[in-house]
Amino acid sequence: MHGLGNDFVVLDARKTTLKLDPERVRSIADRRRGVGCDQLIILEKPADTNATVFMRIYNPDGSESGACGNATRCIAHLISQENATNVCVVETISGLLYCTLTENGQVTVDMGVPLQKWDEVPLSGDCNTLSLPIDGNPVVVSMGNPHCVFFCGNVDTIAVDILGPKVERNELFPERTNVEYVSMLGPDHLRMRVWERGAGITQACGTGACAAAVAAIRRGLTGRNVRVTLDGGDLFIEWRESDGHVLMTGPVAYSFKGDISLA
Repeated sequence: MHGLGNDFVVLDARKTTLKLDPERVRSIADRRRGVGCDQLIILEKPADTNATVFMRIYNPDGSESGACGNATRCIAHLISQENATNVCVVETISGLLYCTLTENGQVTVDMGVPLQKWDEVPLSGDCNTLSLPIDGNPVVVSMGNPHCVFFCGNVDTIAVDILGPKVERNELFPERTNVEYVSMLGPDHLRMRVWERGAGITQACGTGACAAAVAAIRRGLTGRNVRVTLDGGDLFIEWRESDGHVLMTGPVAYSFKGDISLA
């Protein structure tokens, strides 16, 4: 499946235990020798009785991620279709995500409250998260995973492949970070490119789009409803004033189904 080109291999482990280690994850994610994906998603039985399914997320380098917005939309659509309903609660290691299928076939995910304190992101030391003391003056925020958002003139001129990995492993980020480069296309309209922690450049990043919108709103650049244009298409983000929750809406797509031997 994919969300705006951010693609996922989805394996169902709700009825059986899958033998997966970092080497196996890297093998499946390999685009030349495996299936190929930005993230490997494992469906498991939820531990929380309020959840419909548990979603485990692995990066192509074998590391585990706490959140993935595009994958959440895909899994919500998959499980909702399976259960013939338009609502779904996806459990992750970062918490519960409440999802709703819209009338036009898109999925809205309540991504929860963004974390803005330095020790919540987390950072390695006490810093102003609205203006991090590194070149480019970025904003940092956690959407269940850390994000570092840079505002620039034209993101299409930014060497994301060179700058992104350097920021990802900056000493300020003890758990590494996702990196977003953002420019203004118009009122309440952002253009974003992303370097994902453990994955590299991807066509889209749902949590990254949420982080970019939150950063823009905190800087006073936009209102609370923001359109984010990524390489793969548009996501629509609302940072709800009533409860501080971030809502993300976007499409999902099915690529193919198949079988794989994990023996």
